[in-house]
Amino acid sequence: MAVLNHRGGQRRPMAEINVVPFIDVMLVLLVIFMVTTPLLTQGVKVELPKTEAKAIPPQQKEPLILTVDASGNYYLNIAEKPSQPVTPQTLHYLVSTQLSPTKDVGEQRPVLVRGDKDANYGKIVEAMVLLQQAGAKSVGLITDQPTQQPLKTTPAVKG
Repeated sequence: MAVLNHRGGQRRPMAEINVVPFIDVMLVLLVIFMVTTPLLTQGVKVELPKTEAKAIPPQQKEPLILTVDASGNYYLNIAEKPSQPVTPQTLHYLVSTQLSPTKDVGEQRPVLVRGDKDANYGKIVEAMVLLQQAGAKSVGLITDQPTQQPLKTTPAVKG
């Protein structure tokens, strides 16, 4: 603690906050968050079809998301390891336990399917049927917004 000398020889403690250690800790936390954030993206990389659709309103409950990759494998975001494929039996068990009537008294969790644009249509329909058999009242599809391309204009022809 710093001590000041004043007139008359009195020594009084200097009350001053040292913020340098606080800034150091904040910078370390910032670096940690910047490094770990890209690692937190979950799921499997799929190419979603591009369509124009309304965005889903924000929900209080985290949705159950079933991903169907181009090979027809199923991945569930609530599985023990979301990046590993699950069998239809495991999918049915996990979804039915999450959507059981005793689990939620209020509104049911949203159930969504992310299907790769190159996936077999039959596999996506099969996934939707499995979800409905497990207790999902409605199933939504996740798509990407199409990229906006500038309108092509043709020059006016004078004639």
